[in-house]
Amino acid sequence: MRTEERRDLTLATAGLQVRADGDAAPGFTGHAAVFNSRTAIGNPLTWGFYEEIAPGAFSKTLDEGDARFLVDHDTRMVVSRVSAGSLRLVQDQLGLAVDADLDAELSYVRDLVTNLRNGNITGMSFGFQTVKDDWQTVEIETKDGDTAEAELRVIREVKLYEVSAVTFPAYEDTDAGLRSVGVALAARGDSAAFDRRARYRPELLDFRREPGETTRGTDVTQPGETTGGRQARQMELLAARYRLAR
Repeated sequence: MRTEERRDLTLATAGLQVRADGDAAPGFTGHAAVFNSRTAIGNPLTWGFYEEIAPGAFSKTLDEGDARFLVDHDTRMVVSRVSAGSLRLVQDQLGLAVDADLDAELSYVRDLVTNLRNGNITGMSFGFQTVKDDWQTVEIETKDGDTAEAELRVIREVKLYEVSAVTFPAYEDTDAGLRSVGVALAARGDSAAFDRRARYRPELLDFRREPGETTRGTDVTQPGETTGGRQARQMELLAARYRLAR
């Protein structure tokens, strides 16, 4: 089971800026992801884990995909697109670099430029599916000076759908953080990991898939959502929309 995840960077880390090339139309540059940067997804000492994106994780998807640049993940506000030649995505030493043309004839693009210049846009994000990852146990130092074990997830390959300029990053203590943990654990298929984390966040059991189960695997819900395959249908639509092989 693979469903969409999102990861955010703060404005300072993403390095977002509006560029102006003389009399040419303005453009947008920054990074949507940073390699080898350890991020806490949830609380790694209780129900979450640490995560890093490995260099090269976007190689295949950049060759095969047709990602869009959106505002706040809203598909109605498409700023640029790879196949249109207005969005350029490359992997550099830092991570996933974004260079986008900005068409000022679009009202929401004018709003985006103004919000960037005024500091109202607070970060960069990307929507993806994990294709390959691995897990390992790491030792960390706690705030009181003790040591503890936590899990580290290293993402090796992703299927990229879109990059977005975002107003509100999804902090790890929000529902978005909980969903990311549930998605990762479900893809991993580790029942023991679910049991350990459910002691702290029982809502994670909403994402659990039992061995040999076929119906729930295509009917994953977010906490508080109804059943009926909402996530599975959403990913089918996303795969078709972004012309990515399943």
